[in-house]
Amino acid sequence: MYLRAYFSEKMAIKTKISAQDAVAVRRMLDQCKNVVVVTHYSPDGDAIGSALAMWEYLQKKGKQATVIVPNFFPDFLKWMNGADQIVLFEKQKAFSYNLLNMADLVVVLDLCEASRMGEELGRVVKGLKRTNKIVIDHHMNPDKKFADILVSHPDCSSTCELLFRVFVAMDQVSVLSKAAAEDIYAGMYTDTGGFSYNSNDPDVFNIIAELLRKGIDKDRIVRNINNNFTAERFRLMGYVLYQKLLVLPEYHASIYSLTADELKTFKYLKGDMEGVVNMPLQIRGQKLSISLREDLEHPIIWVSIRSYDDVSARDMAEQFFNGGGHFNAAGGKLENCTMDEAIAKAKVAIEAFSDVLADPIAQDTPVDELIEKTNK
Repeated sequence: MYLRAYFSEKMAIKTKISAQDAVAVRRMLDQCKNVVVVTHYSPDGDAIGSALAMWEYLQKKGKQATVIVPNFFPDFLKWMNGADQIVLFEKQKAFSYNLLNMADLVVVLDLCEASRMGEELGRVVKGLKRTNKIVIDHHMNPDKKFADILVSHPDCSSTCELLFRVFVAMDQVSVLSKAAAEDIYAGMYTDTGGFSYNSNDPDVFNIIAELLRKGIDKDRIVRNINNNFTAERFRLMGYVLYQKLLVLPEYHASIYSLTADELKTFKYLKGDMEGVVNMPLQIRGQKLSISLREDLEHPIIWVSIRSYDDVSARDMAEQFFNGGGHFNAAGGKLENCTMDEAIAKAKVAIEAFSDVLADPIAQDTPVDELIEKTNK
């Protein structure tokens, strides 16, 4: 049966997938012929990793499969096998519509509701009434009416971890290629900050062991992810840390912002700011880091939030930035908003969370005063 645990010589990976879901997903994947795999807007390593791993699996099973993503994905992920065949919806709409209309199955990865694909692509996918849909995701509060089959486990470190568990539950690990294993490792690595957060489950490392048995070179994968930037990216990082970082020591928090003009000055490429929002948390005592970045094509300011301990990045994203995510790693966006307004909003958010951010003695200190004092 599809439900037996996957045993290696020295360990067993426990499946979290229900018997009903394992059988239903396996049956739907076996019966389909023409599949489109989709993921969220501004896809990250977990999105691209899970999408390409599923694509690799479907190819091995003899299916016609295509990955469609809403918009550009980071350059440092383009080393992955099949990345050059990913269809960009915003640039190839007619082709994307044709692929979706021909599909008998859509596999949706790393998102919990259709709107996360962007307004148009989300509407199109949701409107495919005669096409089966599978959603596999690790975010909170999924839309339970969106898909025929929903595999949702927010306790997983990443969608790539969850996807591997799905393959375990379906007894399909042996089918996975080395390239699929590389994709899964890359997604797990990027979505946990190099296994520095959301990765205390021992099975995370049992899964890594199984991926290594597939022949992956994890050191090379890490180099491909971390050592694949332009010199301008490092100049941009230096500019952020030296010129733009507002540190609020009494609140154990920081804010930095980047306008479209500043990004253009440093020849910004998609993914150049990946991970930079984590860097201020290396300052002693810091609990919160907020990044504000203007989109180069749309009137949107993208918000990234990272936190430690009992500070909920997810709650802050939901309450102030039209977003969501995980407890210590979340994001959102502000539309038709100036950067000054966005910074003001971030200050208000910090004040609202002062009970978990600030020392008791400092909670009455205005944020504006702290920023002025810190940046003199």
